[in-house]
Amino acid sequence: MTKRIHNSGTANAVYGLGFIGAAVFFISQSTSLWMGVWGFVKALVWPALMVYELFKYMAA
Repeated sequence: MTKRIHNSGTANAVYGLGFIGAAVFFISQSTSLWMGVWGFVKALVWPALMVYELFKYMAA
């Protein structure tokens, strides 16, 4: 039986810090409770939003 070690701790830490930063940013911009909830959801998917906006910018 072989032992496999995956070294992805750095990527997880960077994503975690990005999530915290995005959550603070989006929630601080909210004006109501539901906008705060929406900000939390946006913080979960911020990498996809960033890539989408990048592709939209590159296509223009």
